Amino acid sequence: MRTLSLVILFLFTALTDVASADTIPAVPKKKLSAFRRMIRNFSKVDTNYIEPQKYNFTVMLQNTTSFEGYTLKLSDNHSVVFAPQPSYKLGPYFGWRFVFLGYTIDLKRLKNEAREALTFSLYAPQVGVDIFFRKSGDNYRINGIDFGDETVNNAMRNVYFDGFETSERGLNLYYIFNHNKFSYPAAYSQSTVQRRSAGSALAGMSYSRHKLNVDWDKFHELMDKVAGPGTSVAVADTSMHSTDIDYTDFSLSGGYAYNWVFARNWLFDVSLQLALGYKQLSGTANKSPKDFFRNFDFKNIMIDGVGRTGIVWNNMRWYAGASAVFHTYTYRRSKFSANSTFGNVYVYVGFNFGLKSSYRKKQNKQ
Repeated sequence: MRTLSLVILFLFTALTDVASADTIPAVPKKKLSAFRRMIRNFSKVDTNYIEPQKYNFTVMLQNTTSFEGYTLKLSDNHSVVFAPQPSYKLGPYFGWRFVFLGYTIDLKRLKNEAREALTFSLYAPQVGVDIFFRKSGDNYRINGIDFGDETVNNAMRNVYFDGFETSERGLNLYYIFNHNKFSYPAAYSQSTVQRRSAGSALAGMSYSRHKLNVDWDKFHELMDKVAGPGTSVAVADTSMHSTDIDYTDFSLSGGYAYNWVFARNWLFDVSLQLALGYKQLSGTANKSPKDFFRNFDFKNIMIDGVGRTGIVWNNMRWYAGASAVFHTYTYRRSKFSANSTFGNVYVYVGFNFGLKSSYRKKQNKQ
């Protein structure tokens, strides 16, 4: 399956590029508007640690591998893990400042591929934004299972199951405290270069909506077909016919990220944020803040997380690397719990060109 994508990866790159007095023409304070001063201060960095991007354009070839998995636990200590086969997409990208255009090809071209996914991330000096949307197809398989019987577990493992549907959409916002010395763009959008190791504390908030449906009647029929007639009655709770969950997650998060410059032009980044998320079932009568606090229940607070890691080589003209971003969400009730994990792994190589006018003038003077 071929997809045409418009990915605005470098939105507000003007903010990330104007990182020092070297990249912004000197303007007398009297003539500098309050708004422009705000923009300038917003993107100001310590150039002993961070080198701003010198070029206007970039071309890149990127492979994207998408993963997802859902671990469900039932009241009888049974569990099952649903996961589709990873998708692999390859394509060229062309970027100008904050606009990035790409054309990708699904290398597996699965006929039953019906999943939809959209991921957008903005990495500016002070703030970060993740927007995601995912909708499942019908190509899930049973990646792991524990129903207390090894014969049944072995028979059911890696079998395809079309009775599972899920979708997620959400928005994550986070603030980078040590943005003068630590650069997320250096690790994940290659719009700056981290010259000296630095880390930063992170704080944020998020909103997401999750839907999950399991047709247990279909699951039991599959169990009888694969492991033998009557198996479901013997090992499973056949009185459970379906699970249909629709909930909203409001969360506050905190974490830490570190860029390790282990050699010239090389960078390794690790970032982890943990969040306390409040899960509210759709249809709950919280029509006002007063209703929300009246119906508040500490049992609805659960732990979510976002993890990032990346390694990149960037000499400002050429760059190459790999990165991964994963999200995990937990939903728990007395008779059922679900843990969902999804994310992307990127491998890329690119080339920057079109020197910015400020740097071109500087070269001419030299």
